[in-house]
Amino acid sequence: MIAIDWGTSSLRGARLDTKGRVLDERQAERGILSVAPGGFQTVFESLFGDWWTPGTPCLMAGMVGSRQGWQEAPYCPCPAGLNDLAGALHWLVPGRLAMVPGLCQPNTPGAEAWAAPPDVMRGEEVQIFGALEALHLQDATLVLPGTHSKWVQVRGERITSFRTHMSGECYQWLRHQSLLSRTLPDTDATALDTEAFTHGVQRALQGRGLLHNAFGTRTLALFDQVPAQRLSHYLSGLVIGEEIRHEARSTAPTDPPVVLMGAPALVERYRLALSLAHIPTLQAPAQLGYRALWRLQQLQ
Repeated sequence: MIAIDWGTSSLRGARLDTKGRVLDERQAERGILSVAPGGFQTVFESLFGDWWTPGTPCLMAGMVGSRQGWQEAPYCPCPAGLNDLAGALHWLVPGRLAMVPGLCQPNTPGAEAWAAPPDVMRGEEVQIFGALEALHLQDATLVLPGTHSKWVQVRGERITSFRTHMSGECYQWLRHQSLLSRTLPDTDATALDTEAFTHGVQRALQGRGLLHNAFGTRTLALFDQVPAQRLSHYLSGLVIGEEIRHEARSTAPTDPPVVLMGAPALVERYRLALSLAHIPTLQAPAQLGYRALWRLQQLQ
């Protein structure tokens, strides 16, 4: 089969054998934002057409199934397991080409929409099910850092609930577009300034609120108390620490380790921040979505 992860900014896919092992892999900077309306099939065939022979099914996950993608694949509501996703695949070519629907956290039954807005994910669900299999877990709390960070609860191998935090997007706005950007250097150092980041996390965990704490990034530079090149790492700690401060309320010290999965550099920041909140962590292996897509195909 062919397994594809087609996101907002990138596209990657693999050809898998009958046991789900990767035979070949291809990737391109052809995320959905780079594809003109009506151009998805052309991009797909240019990258994977020679693989997509008769009798070779293809499953696609990610933002390709969003309203801005190839076609909108309706969300599958939580709680949901692999069987639920398998039954809700959105077929473009019946039996041959389908999109994984993504998951939604519906409004709380009986509550006003304002009181409990819905939540959604696309693409993360296959990574989560891949991690559960790789780590032999049935129950877990998983954290997927990124532009829109996800905190996911799994019980009995089913995603029961999740919450999204716009932490990455908030950091990018504060870092590059807000008034704070005039204080900070144009680019960040490659290596994490662990001390500055730690100070940011600790400040956030004290609970004074990001709207107040972020302004301190400016005043620390204004009074020459911290070199400007260190403050972007401090700001990163403030944003991630605020996310963890909120989520730590529902995490007890006796709970199993939180499973972290994502880009290594960002996962390391979350691991450090969570350790400062006395929350143990476990890192999942990388690139687990292909395996979950293979398992979905086996359920057809």
